[in-house]
Amino acid sequence: MKVYLDNCCYNRPFDDQSQDRIHIESEAVLAVLKACESGLLTVLSSPVVRMEIDKFSNEDKREKVLALYSLANPDVPFTEEIKKRAEELRSKSSIRLMDSLHVATAEAGKADAMLTTDDKLIKACAKLNLGTQVMNPVTFLLEAAKGDEK
Repeated sequence: MKVYLDNCCYNRPFDDQSQDRIHIESEAVLAVLKACESGLLTVLSSPVVRMEIDKFSNEDKREKVLALYSLANPDVPFTEEIKKRAEELRSKSSIRLMDSLHVATAEAGKADAMLTTDDKLIKACAKLNLGTQVMNPVTFLLEAAKGDEK
């Protein structure tokens, strides 16, 4: 199974863990990345994620996020088709530019799921006809566990 994580996911383990939701989402992201390390999942990487990480002004956080991101492979190259699809998604919804690029990249990489902690993005994507499911990492793990029970 292939998944794509947006920058919200890579950042989540470094957010304030005093809030239950953030802590739970952090653990879910780390579980997904651990499953990638053990070969149970493939986490796709992309120039879009890397570009956002490279913009971090906090060098310490950037290095920590890059360490998590280094588990992602293979890379989905940025293409004109991704750019066009992102523009199409933006014209049909309230999705912001970088989010539309993440969704289009996940689709191009044929990801089974794109994971994000952004509730607005998940809600907006639910209204679109996408080639990949956009969901919270906690939801993804719960659904994966249901599949394991069958």
